[in-house]
Amino acid sequence: MFKYEIIKECAQTGARIGKLTTPHGIIETPVFMPVGTAASVKGLSNEELLEAGSQIILSNTYHLYLRPGEDIIQRAGGLHKFMNWHAPILTDSGGFQVFSLASLRKITDDGVQFSSHIDGSRHYLTPEKVIQIQRALGSDIVMPLDECTSSDTSRNNAQAAVDRTIAWLERCYNSVYTDESYKQIMFPIVQGNMYKDLRLESLERSIPFAKCGIAIGGLSVGEPKPVMYEMLETLTPHLPKNMPRYLMGVGSADCIIESVVRGIDMFDCVLPTRIARNGTAMTLSGDITIRNAPFKDDFRPVEEGCDCYTCKNYSRAYIRHLLKSGEIMGGRLLSVHNISFLHRLVAKIKDAIRSDSLLDFRNSLLSTYTL
Repeated sequence: MFKYEIIKECAQTGARIGKLTTPHGIIETPVFMPVGTAASVKGLSNEELLEAGSQIILSNTYHLYLRPGEDIIQRAGGLHKFMNWHAPILTDSGGFQVFSLASLRKITDDGVQFSSHIDGSRHYLTPEKVIQIQRALGSDIVMPLDECTSSDTSRNNAQAAVDRTIAWLERCYNSVYTDESYKQIMFPIVQGNMYKDLRLESLERSIPFAKCGIAIGGLSVGEPKPVMYEMLETLTPHLPKNMPRYLMGVGSADCIIESVVRGIDMFDCVLPTRIARNGTAMTLSGDITIRNAPFKDDFRPVEEGCDCYTCKNYSRAYIRHLLKSGEIMGGRLLSVHNISFLHRLVAKIKDAIRSDSLLDFRNSLLSTYTL
């Protein structure tokens, strides 16, 4: 049920256009995946996501386990039916959320004990439990429980996290592939913090568990961007070529294009909708904060040349008015634009790959892009 085909490689960089076949449809990579943490991309309807160009969305095991509970979603017919999204879904294991709850969790070799951020109730997640939850959700791509570490983690602790992540990966693998009729695929997660040799070790130990995809975790966690790119450059020559490579938690324009140049195929991030709700729009020249005073009488679209619903129908001045008035439509309109922008950016990247000019496109874009 899962297959990955490389359609075109860029002669300049080796970046790829590919097709990932899943039970709920074909995904053309490179691809950005909007994040629907609690089975909804915040503020947007599924119809708006499809119109914007979304092929696949990400939901989160941790949040859905806590509320409404995987049993309710399973009784509804699975996550696709529950949220009325009929295209592919990837579910994150919750490892990053546990990492973010440092004061509320305790990690052991067997699993993770944590307190719910909702009501303080105590819970225990093991690798097997994480897969059991994702089985009930019925997502297409599942992720194993892993231990993510902060960018300032010591080498000894980073090594311990790699060892634990691999041990958990094996247990998840044995839970996912219980028979040949499985309808889900699992992407192993490469950890190793900012230590090149640990990254390579984690990759080598993860590859035997990779059937049709591999993920890179523990980046974009506070380290400088050049360090992230250095880690990708370390890994890329050793990544399996015949499967998609997923960089977890990355969603800014500059990081996406720099990562595609370095061989990455899939991305996800809450960034585009989160900053939209705070009044910030993504553009090919960099982010602009529509909430600010200079836009109060700016009647241009959010981004000249953008054909998204927001830019075709509304001005910067109107959206600023909505934001300043506390109207939720302001954040919704910017969310539509930001998601559309990232899909449009990826489409331009694909055009550059097809014409073997990705480096030229990257250099041209970043020469006018304000960080």
